[in-house]
Amino acid sequence: MEKRIGINLQEALTLAFECAHSLPTEKVDYISSAGRILATDVYSDVNMPPFNKSAMDGYACRKEDLGNWLDMLEVIPAGRSPQYEIAVGKCSKIMTGAEVPAGADTVFMIEQSETDNLGRVRFTGTKTNSNICLLGEDVKTGDRVLKTGTMLKAQHIAMLASVGCTQPEVYHKPKVGIISTGSELIEPEAFPQASQIRNSNGHQIRVQAAQCSCNVNYYGTVMDDQESTRKIISQSVDENDVTLISGGVSVGDFDYVQQIIEQLGFAIQFNQIIVKPGKHTTFASNNNKYIIGLPGNPVSSFIQFDIFAKPFLYRLMNYTTPDLKLPLPLAADYQRKKADREEFIPVKINDQNEVETIRYHGSAHIHAYHEASGYMSIPEGISTIKKGDTVYVRPL
Repeated sequence: MEKRIGINLQEALTLAFECAHSLPTEKVDYISSAGRILATDVYSDVNMPPFNKSAMDGYACRKEDLGNWLDMLEVIPAGRSPQYEIAVGKCSKIMTGAEVPAGADTVFMIEQSETDNLGRVRFTGTKTNSNICLLGEDVKTGDRVLKTGTMLKAQHIAMLASVGCTQPEVYHKPKVGIISTGSELIEPEAFPQASQIRNSNGHQIRVQAAQCSCNVNYYGTVMDDQESTRKIISQSVDENDVTLISGGVSVGDFDYVQQIIEQLGFAIQFNQIIVKPGKHTTFASNNNKYIIGLPGNPVSSFIQFDIFAKPFLYRLMNYTTPDLKLPLPLAADYQRKKADREEFIPVKINDQNEVETIRYHGSAHIHAYHEASGYMSIPEGISTIKKGDTVYVRPL
């Protein structure tokens, strides 16, 4: 496949997805499956509800008897089967979630009832719903309740539990190696000396990858030395599915990463995406191994992970990330100097549900994102946006 330079974001994602091979699957305990991607459909082994179920605390009776004085047969708690069938002039007190007795087609609320000194009960309202959840009205035995490619969340865990699927089959978590390049970098525990800065984006990427249900291996920082860089990248490639490298992918004298990637047998599919920030982003593949080279500036790496690396990692788990963009009005006029690339700007959403841009000094200014609700996308060719115009915000 011919290497391409300077492609747009959608082209970059399409090209990377074409190179992606889905990871193997495994069965895991359903409680620990949150955040994983389902690899097989899940079907119900029961009807839901499994019986006609009372939707409230009340009295089960025949609809024709509403308004009449009724003799009470029993109290039916949840979890106990009714002992008596409802006949003319009869009712049973019933609790929420309990099985409705045969013969009853209505449950009227306790709050809409009265009793007499003979222990009889009467409905005092003017009308009522049946207040019965019918057998199988939610799910029938054999129905598909979850489909392949679903990201399992709390509500899905409840569904797995309800149909007895305690060992769902899911895709393996990608193993992701993270490397930060640059002789100027030190770890956060140290105090920077002259010409040094703390490594922030490497740890930022660690968290971003972990939030994508990846198994993360952090290899620390590496100096701008070709042999040292080659050695640590080679190790990460051997030990991981995907290697994420921050820095070293631009065109400086000490940017060795792209040369090393090719020496290791990888085909570079592209090395620029026409966006801002993060133009110098590299993607390379070698069968079922992948390298993503992210820019060294923290905002660039943050954004490029979110718009490119994250969708790719999920693609390995057969999951398509929703392309969620909220259409909202801009709170004030916005002007940018150049419109040659699609650009992402940090924003917050105010009390009027309007988009306010955040003071932002460029791709090294990660502190601009501490109060950001998300970032808005400005299409290529657009330099001016007026107050009240609709912009599209990707939430964080």
